[in-house]
Amino acid sequence: MNLDFSCVVKYWPFLYHGALLTLKMTAICAVLGFMLGVLLALLKLSKWKPLIWFGRFYTSVFRGTPLLVQLCIVHFGLPHLLGVTFTTEQSGILTFTLNSAAYISEIFRGGIQAVDKGQYEAAKSLGIGYGDMMKDIIVPQAVKHILPSLVNEAIALLKETSILSYIGAMELIKAADQITVLSYRFFEPYLTIALIYYVFVMLLSMVANRLERWVNRSDQVS
Repeated sequence: MNLDFSCVVKYWPFLYHGALLTLKMTAICAVLGFMLGVLLALLKLSKWKPLIWFGRFYTSVFRGTPLLVQLCIVHFGLPHLLGVTFTTEQSGILTFTLNSAAYISEIFRGGIQAVDKGQYEAAKSLGIGYGDMMKDIIVPQAVKHILPSLVNEAIALLKETSILSYIGAMELIKAADQITVLSYRFFEPYLTIALIYYVFVMLLSMVANRLERWVNRSDQVS
């Protein structure tokens, strides 16, 4: 069979809107997951055991169950249980944010614990409070150490958005499905979205490499 990408060109609006939704979901969930993940990491590093137990339990639940199952619970289960209705985007944002936060919290916990203990002692000797110490001294240093891991999590999140097609969201997989239905061509649409995902991942990796080099230069200058 000869390759024919005319169907992809003809129905490119499907791919365009699918790519926009994929990027939108990745950006929103990465930011929200980052903020919630930092909070969870601080809970797990606190001295109050109930907070530590909650943080560990939360992480174990979201890391120990499939993401697709979590999405189904949020999109189909919660509306039935609570009597509320979520759009596909709202369900995706809620699910991916909660899931990503669990992984980011572990990344941050390891990064914070990797900061030299002398930094804590120096901050305490200067009379700096715990909150200010974490915000101004410890967390910024931890971010430098865990930057590659955060990028890997963002890349994983980008690819995981493909499961939104299961609940009918018009992301890239669903866009390719629509093209196959209209054109009866299968290889070309799916090859095209594979290339789109690859380009997105490569661009994200390039940005991360530039950011990492900038951070390393700033450390050398300081």
